[in-house]
Amino acid sequence: MTSNLRRIATVLGSAAALLACVSPAAAQADYPARPVRLIVPYAAGGPTDTFARSLAASWGSKLNTTVVVENRSGAGTIVGTEAAAKAAPDGYTLLLTTVAHAVNPSIHARLPYRTVEDFAPVGLAARAPLVLVVNKHVPARTLPEFIAYLKSHPGKVNYGSAGVGSAPHLAGELLNYSAGTRAVHVPYRGSAPAMADLIGGHVEFMLDSAPTGLAQVRADTVRLLGTSMAKRLPQTRDTPAIAEAVAGYEAYTWNAVFAPVQTPPAVIQKLSATLGEALGDPTLQSKAYELGLVLESKPTPQGLRDFLRAELDKWKRVAVATNMKAE
Repeated sequence: MTSNLRRIATVLGSAAALLACVSPAAAQADYPARPVRLIVPYAAGGPTDTFARSLAASWGSKLNTTVVVENRSGAGTIVGTEAAAKAAPDGYTLLLTTVAHAVNPSIHARLPYRTVEDFAPVGLAARAPLVLVVNKHVPARTLPEFIAYLKSHPGKVNYGSAGVGSAPHLAGELLNYSAGTRAVHVPYRGSAPAMADLIGGHVEFMLDSAPTGLAQVRADTVRLLGTSMAKRLPQTRDTPAIAEAVAGYEAYTWNAVFAPVQTPPAVIQKLSATLGEALGDPTLQSKAYELGLVLESKPTPQGLRDFLRAELDKWKRVAVATNMKAE
């Protein structure tokens, strides 16, 4: 009896070892066999969430599964990013994040994850420009006049943002850094209260996301003076890029997809390829235009890896020069 039990144990052990070798490959070949979770480290309803849901619909059709958006907001994207970093590396949990991912290492003394080492890049999906808007009481009516106004009033002109480390904050500090100005940052708990105070005249300007900023321009509550990408936007061709008055200026947030590190290369390859197909979907392209986004044409893991490295370097320089720290 003992001999029989040993033989059975040996057979079971061999079978288990065989399954351990075969199962990962089989799982990769069948990927995806269930819905994919896309963590968005922001609250529902914002521009990142809005884009994520449109992307999820298009991407899911290319992956032949459902891509489910899960909002995990908090601590300036750290809560959701940590959840993604610690998820199983099987391709069923992904992270859609923004420029905050590249900024947080420079403004936080410690993070509960490693920004580069704990993630496998999938692809850059979109770049999201900002618009420079001023309240109606600011005397400057053109971009050059506004830059001159900032330079002639050092430390006396305030700008609002969605909080420390947010894209509007980064863009404002990059303006100070690039133009040699000294505008004063006023952080808010989100873009909406910052915009409300801009309209009310409590702060002089703001670099807001294109959709919300342009909505206020159309409502004639604020004045549009410039846009934040290197070239003019298709949606506002008559409005100069800030770079036309401040050489080398370019600031924008972005949407990029990462997976937990050690996600199988074959899975990453499939995710990247289908992400590219999704970004070519006319329905998604139409939605992106409405959101003021510039979609990537050929997202690749290596492209995102290089892009993130450049963004980390860029924002580290700005954070050090402006003494930018999270509260």
